[in-house]
Amino acid sequence: MKKRVFCFLAALLFAASMSACKTNEKSTVKKLSIVTTIFPEYDWVMSILGEEKERADVTMLLDKGVDLHSFQPSAEDILKITSCDMFIYVGGESDEWVDDVLKQSTNKDMVVIDLLDVLGDRVKEEETVEGMEHEHEHDDHDHEHEDHDEHEHEHEGAEPEYDEHVWLSLKNAKILCEQIEKEMENLDPERKESYKKNLEEYVKQLESLDARYQEAVDQSPCKTLIFADRFPFRYMTDDYGLTYYAAFSGCSAESEASFDTVVFLAEKVDEVNPGAVLTIEGAKHRIAETVVENTSDPTRKILAMDSLQSTTSNDVKNGKTYLSVMQTNLEVLKEALGC
Repeated sequence: MKKRVFCFLAALLFAASMSACKTNEKSTVKKLSIVTTIFPEYDWVMSILGEEKERADVTMLLDKGVDLHSFQPSAEDILKITSCDMFIYVGGESDEWVDDVLKQSTNKDMVVIDLLDVLGDRVKEEETVEGMEHEHEHDDHDHEHEDHDEHEHEHEGAEPEYDEHVWLSLKNAKILCEQIEKEMENLDPERKESYKKNLEEYVKQLESLDARYQEAVDQSPCKTLIFADRFPFRYMTDDYGLTYYAAFSGCSAESEASFDTVVFLAEKVDEVNPGAVLTIEGAKHRIAETVVENTSDPTRKILAMDSLQSTTSNDVKNGKTYLSVMQTNLEVLKEALGC
């Protein structure tokens, strides 16, 4: 029933918008219409456009700090998607709504970029590491942490769940930007050379920052992060050979950690002795505070890494970029590994 109402409303609004477009099409200069779901995609597009920003209308759907995992498009969002030239989305379980919306598209030449599809074999399944919430048996804490790549599903034959946070790998960002630029060239061949040049400059910055991450990890005696929160940084830790312990997986909807999880993480903090206990962006860090309170040093620092899931349009206006956030995350990482 929800799907029928959703589609019916979208169809009505779309018909109205097409009527308006016909009225104004002679007086309007055609621009590329690009719709992105999340901030990293939006910022990558803007970086590739460079000084050609006036050539495109670029929309970031999740522009009010709404989490990817709970986002549902409005009627206005649907109109933008169904009539755009390029639509970029993550492509994981959180984007299940996309298929229904794309079926309503009137632009049969629309370019659709699914980040997970572009990355192919680089996409990782969700994992549960030792001590993580929903890992019900915490008695055996002696097994090797490197076993965390073994995935267990509740039901045999169940579809795997993929970690959607692919943008938190600078190596992935390079691959994704190259694909976006390629498709922009096809849509706007007149600006091909400009897009190529902008991509080359941007890739250099990505590679430089990637090298600084690796250098920081190589120089640190500590290779383990303690995250008293959800953990969306698996692609980052795998890129640089780091291990981690966390309260929840990256896509978990849970917000309350059990007593066993808190105790486990507190014990790991005392064992690993990191420079800081980590959490993700947001105003409330109650789990991290509780974990630290239960360690041998209740004054230990709590630092936040930005997973780029709560970026707003106001943040963009204030100069926030993908690279600036990843640079700040590097400084936090250095301090967390300073043990």
